[in-house]
Amino acid sequence: MADHADDGGIANLALSRRNMLLGAVLGGASAIAFVRQPAIANPVVAEKNFESWVPEQFGNWKSVSQSGVVLPPPDALRDRLYDNLVTRVYTAPDRPPVMLLLAYNNAQDGVLQVHRPEFCYPVGGFVLSDTLDIMLEASGKDVPANFFTATAPNRVEQVAYFTRLGASYPRKWSEQRAAVIRANLAGDIPDGMMMRVSALGIDRQEAQPLLAGFSREFIENSNPRMQRLLLGPDSKG
Repeated sequence: MADHADDGGIANLALSRRNMLLGAVLGGASAIAFVRQPAIANPVVAEKNFESWVPEQFGNWKSVSQSGVVLPPPDALRDRLYDNLVTRVYTAPDRPPVMLLLAYNNAQDGVLQVHRPEFCYPVGGFVLSDTLDIMLEASGKDVPANFFTATAPNRVEQVAYFTRLGASYPRKWSEQRAAVIRANLAGDIPDGMMMRVSALGIDRQEAQPLLAGFSREFIENSNPRMQRLLLGPDSKG
């Protein structure tokens, strides 16, 4: 009987040690996970500050309106997606009007991410052409961007846009999610910025240089803080 009691005590002691070791390992893993938890890398931008960084006039372009711009669906999710959302319509002599949308959020956490225009336009009843990969240039920096045509019964809109997540310029949802994951693994929750420009009543051949030139002038004449939001922290602005 004594032998059985001794065996039981030894077994209980071994089990207790295994539990303690397992608890220490799990506790250590939790501590490491907490330390490595991604942190928000950028502060929220006050709405009035963001709007003040958008130039009312630059070069031959002048802001004349905020109406007519296709917006993301007006729901509670949109309010969570964007800290800042600004629209403008600009005109210049002998040029078609250009519509501008700027959307910014200081934290792209992999769940809430800036909506891409390919989502917003179909919700508004538009049929989209294939999306083309284009490059925009501003302040000596090449920016990967997208271009497509959005068609509705009484409206044909040529659209160019780019998104910046941290230091990346994803053209697709898959690239956008990958950019967030890379930043999270590096310990950061990146910010997200989208610039969308568009024009009505012209064809693709006319629209691409118009929108590219407008984008370059707008960025280069914006407040340096807006330039950093558009081009990233390593920009010259």
